Amino acid sequence: MDSKDALVVFEGTKIRRTWHEEQWYFSVVDIIRILTESGSPRQYWGVLKKRDIQLLTICLQLKLPSSDGKYYNTDCVNTENAFRLIQSIPSKKAEPFKRWLAKVGYERIQEIENPGLAQDRVKDYYELKGYPADWIEKRLRGIAIRQDLTDEWKTGTFSSKTILRYLQTRYRKRHLVKQSVNTKNSKG
Repeated sequence: MDSKDALVVFEGTKIRRTWHEEQWYFSVVDIIRILTESGSPRQYWGVLKKRDIQLLTICLQLKLPSSDGKYYNTDCVNTENAFRLIQSIPSKKAEPFKRWLAKVGYERIQEIENPGLAQDRVKDYYELKGYPADWIEKRLRGIAIRQDLTDEWKTGTFSSKTILRYLQTRYRKRHLVKQSVNTKNSKG
């Protein structure tokens, strides 16, 4: 991890973080400092832990740099548990996060009821990132095909005949697409 990756800035305030077990962990005290504007975020954290003892179960003690340049064990949370922490902070600055979490949760429940919404959301995200429409369509088709293959593997009925049949079908589809493109080009 580069030293530039050790801090993330939110609204002009630094949040210390560290890479641990394949994910980012963030300083609880730094999150509290931002969301509460408390002059003593460590004490605020102490009161919060006493009020909601389950918060202790979402933290890990990891070494983070302090203002004196030394590394000390610090209560840290991963991204998922940072959201849990934010939900437990009674603060006006935490309200936008809480509303956003509620909105995302509601959207995911809608997607469970109607899985097509999830595909639409993915498509929208790719469009927002600036990907061209044809690339997005190919990507979504590739995902669907990969899911079909994975389902076949899970059933345990995936034999060499099934693989051959799948590859032949894919080849025929591609060959037909190329033929139709060549036919259009030769007529045009």
